[in-house]
Amino acid sequence: MDNPQIASPARTRAIMERYNLTFKKSLGQNFLTDINILRKIVAAAEVSTDDDVIEIGPGIGALTEQLAHKAHQVMALEIDDRLIPVLGETLAPYDNVTIIKQDVLKADLKQVIAEHFDGQHRLKLVANLPYYITTPIIMHILEGDVDFDAIVVMMQKEVAQRLSAHPGTKDYGSLSVAVQYEMDAKIAFIVPKTVFMPQPKVDSAIVYLSKRTEQRVKPKNEAFFKQMVKGIFLHRRKSLWNNLQGLYGKEPETKAKLEQVLADLGFEKAVRAERLSIEEMIQLADGLFAKKIAGK
Repeated sequence: MDNPQIASPARTRAIMERYNLTFKKSLGQNFLTDINILRKIVAAAEVSTDDDVIEIGPGIGALTEQLAHKAHQVMALEIDDRLIPVLGETLAPYDNVTIIKQDVLKADLKQVIAEHFDGQHRLKLVANLPYYITTPIIMHILEGDVDFDAIVVMMQKEVAQRLSAHPGTKDYGSLSVAVQYEMDAKIAFIVPKTVFMPQPKVDSAIVYLSKRTEQRVKPKNEAFFKQMVKGIFLHRRKSLWNNLQGLYGKEPETKAKLEQVLADLGFEKAVRAERLSIEEMIQLADGLFAKKIAGK
């Protein structure tokens, strides 16, 4: 091909000028212009011809191009009308790429996958997520009941730290639990803010999510467990005991039940939620559920 690769700063600028494009702040658009980092993302996801890959928010196709070099098929979901014709041109050389105009938060991922992939290849999701809706997208993906072999996504560094945090650390919270309840999570590498156009105010990180090697014991009631997790992290400075009262009430009967559950599990009232492992939270939720304690 005569054209330099899409991610090169010169080609990115040329594409922006040709289509009179401006970066939409409302869509969190920051285009990555470092080909080596894009290749590192693809390598972190271990993409090969055995893989079908979904990308969210392809922009002008910089990461999509690198995925197309390695994957069997790539399907990219783009919400910005202006970028559909751009992608049609930039990715025209690749017959293994499909662009769909779709808001990922409104997409039935299982249905989209069934319609566009043959089901004979491993399924991976690789994307540079918009900062402003990173968490909703991650949760939508995890709740979409799709069996991804791996999810490799770029996000704001501080969100990545929260998502992959371990119990007892300052970053460990309800997001850590929600993600790690479903997947194993780790930070693959940090991406400096200097390699984006326009340059954001913070560094980014690549997070690698993979199917859990060991299946967790499921809570007796998953919806109750998830509601409880949000509640016990609601006020991080407060103790588990105080957050539980805030969630379930301070009536004498309720307090007696809460005390009994904590005592049965050997949890101190003064402990904070961030000290508990996910397994301990599941035990706590099961104990509360068995006592028929209802949230407000």
